[in-house]
Amino acid sequence: MAAKTPTASKTIMTDLVLPSETNPINNLFGGELLARMDRAASISARRHSRRIVVTASVNHVAFNSAIPLGSVVTIEAKVSRAFRTSMEVYLDVWIEDRESGECIKANEAIYTFVAVDERGRPVKIPEITPESDLEIERYNAALRRKQLSLVLAGKMKPSDASELKALFKVD
Repeated sequence: MAAKTPTASKTIMTDLVLPSETNPINNLFGGELLARMDRAASISARRHSRRIVVTASVNHVAFNSAIPLGSVVTIEAKVSRAFRTSMEVYLDVWIEDRESGECIKANEAIYTFVAVDERGRPVKIPEITPESDLEIERYNAALRRKQLSLVLAGKMKPSDASELKALFKVD
């Protein structure tokens, strides 16, 4: 199975924030944004694996900026790292300034998906070969996040989390 680049999974979704999707102060509901991100991330994961994918976890969401009614929202998703059957998808959320057209990063998230067969059993997926500095940074950080998640779930001993331990080594 040949490795792929994050660019091969790149997914861009652009949409408008409508009144029915906003809270009483006319900002996009957080849950609506989560659903949009889940759809973009699942497409990205499917493009990478070419398999059915299921959301395993939402690892991180940062609602840094409110997204007002009428905003043009663009979600960009890419697989940042692939493991044996799971993959991490990193999402950036942009809003377009109404007057200048400039895109401003509003939010980001990290989702994990598992590739499965028609019976729902996990299947092996291709590895990722990052290319840009940002892709390499996200690729390396994904392993630390996975190790932290496994330690917190009791599925890995802290002493075995080599990538995490390396962060705290003092010379």
